[in-house]
Amino acid sequence: MTAVITLTVADPHLSLHQLFSPAFPVGAFAYSHGLETCVQAGQVQDGAALQDWLSTVLEHGAGWCDAVLLAQAARTADPAPLAELALALSPSHERRRETEAQGAALAATVSEVWGLTIPPLPYPVAMGHIVELLSLPLLPALALYLQSYVSNLSAAGIRLIPLGQTDGQRIVHALAPLCQSLAARAMTAELDDIGGFAPMIDMASQRHDQLYSRLFRS
Repeated sequence: MTAVITLTVADPHLSLHQLFSPAFPVGAFAYSHGLETCVQAGQVQDGAALQDWLSTVLEHGAGWCDAVLLAQAARTADPAPLAELALALSPSHERRRETEAQGAALAATVSEVWGLTIPPLPYPVAMGHIVELLSLPLLPALALYLQSYVSNLSAAGIRLIPLGQTDGQRIVHALAPLCQSLAARAMTAELDDIGGFAPMIDMASQRHDQLYSRLFRS
């Protein structure tokens, strides 16, 4: 029996939730974004510290940059220049692998499920390109991207610190307004607005491969 693939979606928000579901196979659970280094160094030891760390990643680190890249990719038919910029913004080889591997997995799965041909792209660029191809609403996509970012990294913190599941959900809930605010800002941002300053997080990602033992790939 031949499967029939169609791009028609009754509710595009359902497609967004599918794309950002933890069940969607991009492998986000394997990466900590340098958090593992910070936990082992004693810099992140409880829920309050994890929330502060995540807030910094969102507002001053890769969270904001990814949101702008996603928004820009959703408005262009040629994502290649944005892909080059996304890789150039990766401060370590593990962070580069993190965005490349997740983006390639996302592109491959969406290509199979939706019957498209999407090349491997860094994760935020791939997601923005998919939003453009599937005509999905951009603002909800940005907010869900950032919330998914927080959810995946809080799950890493739950395992590393460790914390309870409820503590992790409190953190995700507390950072929801920031995710919404950054998503709204990214809607009107230009490429010149990309940038941040989170050197301790970047250095943690650069030192991660030197740890004696590791649970995560970044």
